[in-house]
Amino acid sequence: MGYVIRGLDPAPFKPLFGMSDAELAQHGAVRRRADTRPGFPCRVTLEDAAVGDDLILLNYEHLAVDSPYRGSYAIYVREGAEAAAEYCDAVPLQLSSRLLALRAFGGDGMLLKGDVIEGTELDGLIEPWLDDPSVAYLHAYNARPGCFSARIDRA
Repeated sequence: MGYVIRGLDPAPFKPLFGMSDAELAQHGAVRRRADTRPGFPCRVTLEDAAVGDDLILLNYEHLAVDSPYRGSYAIYVREGAEAAAEYCDAVPLQLSSRLLALRAFGGDGMLLKGDVIEGTELDGLIEPWLDDPSVAYLHAYNARPGCFSARIDRA
């Protein structure tokens, strides 16, 4: 069994690209310019933005389920991101270089288990967690700020 880690579809974010700061504010979003690397992880490309890149910081519903675990939180999307990243049986550097919270969810949106791990441990945990037939998918979060990083599915 393999796995796939995908970035978010950029389509819902594209209308925000190029908006003025005032227009972004009307959508509850703000523009940020990356001033360090790493530090500004794009959820579409699954890469840290380069210093000087503009990103949109917005609230995103990463767990749109009808359960108590329904969730949204702030994420960064690099302005102009065109295509969602896809990693098959590989972990992007953006995830492997951070302290993560890994969570397993059932098809009903209920949390089955979770742990805090070093990103370097992620590759070795994905398949054993997905081997459990009650697990529908995994979510990785940046453990310190608590923001959603990526969804992990069986390939």
